[in-house]
Amino acid sequence: MTNRFTITYDYLCPFAHIANEMVAEALAQGRSYEVLFAPFSLHQNSRAETDPPVWEDPGGIDGPGVRALLWSLAVRDAQPAAFLSFHIGLFNARHDEGADLGDVAVIRGVASACGVDVPEIEGLVRGGAPMEKLRSEHLWLSEEYGVFGVPTFIAGEDAVFVRLMERHTLDDLERVVDQLQWTSLNEFKRTRIPR
Repeated sequence: MTNRFTITYDYLCPFAHIANEMVAEALAQGRSYEVLFAPFSLHQNSRAETDPPVWEDPGGIDGPGVRALLWSLAVRDAQPAAFLSFHIGLFNARHDEGADLGDVAVIRGVASACGVDVPEIEGLVRGGAPMEKLRSEHLWLSEEYGVFGVPTFIAGEDAVFVRLMERHTLDDLERVVDQLQWTSLNEFKRTRIPR
């Protein structure tokens, strides 16, 4: 079993919400994970090859989910003590409350509620460093590990795309983490979801 891993996210994805929320809950309960939360832009991943990348597009920040990813990167790197609260707050706003994360007022509201220094983060996003970070991390994930979606768990050389179905089930998260380096299993996909 590994206790060090990366988990990818994009606030657009409900499965990323489930997995990232579980990791945050496990950390809050004192699990000894060392985790890098890494953004992977689903909007970038779905663009046509002829379109400029999000990070080179003057209107890229307005693409689905991009603004929230930039704010999350700025908070993660500049105000790490507030990151998990803000990170899960954005997921909850999107998936529990149906909020539009393209609306900067929504993002500001989540940030304020989580104790984020909003003017600092807005300045960082305007300055462009989070967009450059999104570019470098997205490309690192796709080129180094073949990431195509979220959530993907990465441990060592192994990357595994996972869809957990139930929220707040830390035993399920433990199973995933335990299996990250089980490389003889390539794919295990249900043909139907029993519900």
